Amino acid sequence: METYRISNLTFTYPNRAAPALDNINLTLAQGDFCVLCGHSGGGKTTLLRHLKPAIMPHGTREGEILFNGTPVNDLAPRDAAAKIGYVSQNIENQIVTDKVWHELAFGLESLGLPTPQIRLRTAETACFLGMQAWFERDTHTLSGGQKQRLILGSILTMHPDVLILDEPTSQLDPIAAEELFTLLAKINRELGVTVILTEHRPEEAFPLANKIIVLDNGCIIYEDTPRNAPRNILGILPTPMRIFHGIGASGTCPVTIKEGRKWLKTQTLKPIPPVQEPPPVAPALILRDIYFKYEKNAPDVLTGVSFTANKGEITALLGGNGTGKSTTLAIAMGLYKPRRGKITAHGKITMLPQNPTTLFIGKTVQEDLHEMTQNLDELEHIVRQCRLQHLLDIHPYDLSGGEQQRTALAKVLLTRPQILLLDEPTQGLDTAYKQNFAEILRSLANTGVAIVLVSHDIEFCAEYADRCALFFNGSIITQSTTRAFFANNHFYTTGANRMTRGLVENAVTATDVINALQKGSL
Repeated sequence: METYRISNLTFTYPNRAAPALDNINLTLAQGDFCVLCGHSGGGKTTLLRHLKPAIMPHGTREGEILFNGTPVNDLAPRDAAAKIGYVSQNIENQIVTDKVWHELAFGLESLGLPTPQIRLRTAETACFLGMQAWFERDTHTLSGGQKQRLILGSILTMHPDVLILDEPTSQLDPIAAEELFTLLAKINRELGVTVILTEHRPEEAFPLANKIIVLDNGCIIYEDTPRNAPRNILGILPTPMRIFHGIGASGTCPVTIKEGRKWLKTQTLKPIPPVQEPPPVAPALILRDIYFKYEKNAPDVLTGVSFTANKGEITALLGGNGTGKSTTLAIAMGLYKPRRGKITAHGKITMLPQNPTTLFIGKTVQEDLHEMTQNLDELEHIVRQCRLQHLLDIHPYDLSGGEQQRTALAKVLLTRPQILLLDEPTQGLDTAYKQNFAEILRSLANTGVAIVLVSHDIEFCAEYADRCALFFNGSIITQSTTRAFFANNHFYTTGANRMTRGLVENAVTATDVINALQKGSL
């Protein structure tokens, strides 16, 4: 049976010439696990929002969308609320109550179910999702992964037919993201719920999917199984597939790390020379023995953080949710005062926050950027650099998540920072723009700017950072050059490193593995 049938769907936002969706024809069967991917601003979120009536965007629309055989706009509000679950990019905005158990019950109460049934469904769902230990906790005390699980639970209590998720792992560390995908696979497999999600991290999503849909400029350019994905979408493929296609291999393409390792064992690999430690450079930002707590009687969030960022280097701070990374940036920026420790900064500090919308005050992107400078040559350069030319007349809140991130970055760059702090700067960015973003950071570093970024994007940090540090339990437990950092980690490392462990040393990125493969082995 079909969950969705979309026929000739074309949609254009107000005051825009080009359609956001252009003649979309798509069928999703009951029980499908579908991953929707493509460049930022390509129409992914717009398409997802068309699948639930309450959040369908305003604009000019043609075509038809059927849900379980019924036009989606003809669904009774009660059925649309219960049967179509939607998880947005910002999980904080979806939690509406103060207690976990109340959040699980909120939707059922809104539907008017009797109290005994509400109690049964909340208890059953909490057991299924493993939430018993924090069932009565305050929602504001939960980690990012727990909040994501709570949102899923509040939807599952209503027994939905479909679960729609818009970049659900964008604010999660890699281990929490993997746990979320395991949970989604369980929901799909054991409950038969159709899962549709957008995702810029394909490593965990592709192996679970039976269908991949790639959108580009509002059009579907690929729709098939993950394994059949062609080379022309190389940038959005998981590591084993990128390596396989990157050397032009033939045969069955590996999708998972396990399959990739099995395939690599049939190949000839040459050793990768270790990277020499770079010469010391001048420090720009020094934190020494920093302690901090948010409330007087609360435990310390930071417990002796010591850290140095050098001029002309890109330094990445990694670690799980809630370990103190963002707090450290805020203290370095001067937003909080540590209760102990010393901060030394040599130069002007500017920060790009995790939520880019906090920087927007104008009615259009152009107005927002003009607020930072009247130098038109400088403004034009930054607009080109951040690829904002076609977005200048649009309200910042009408942009996609990736477009908002690029706009916020442009505002920050116009401040001409000497020390640049970035909190999750790659969330919402597609692979192509991540490369452009890295080029921007490298050009700044080459002028002597010290760059510190907090990120869950392991692959990006491995490819472009000069140094990496790992946070755990409120302090930094290790800091080293990027290759040494990831090569020595077992869990907190890249797909390429996990794929080659024991087969070739010092391989950290997909490019490393491609370079290590001998042409004669093909």
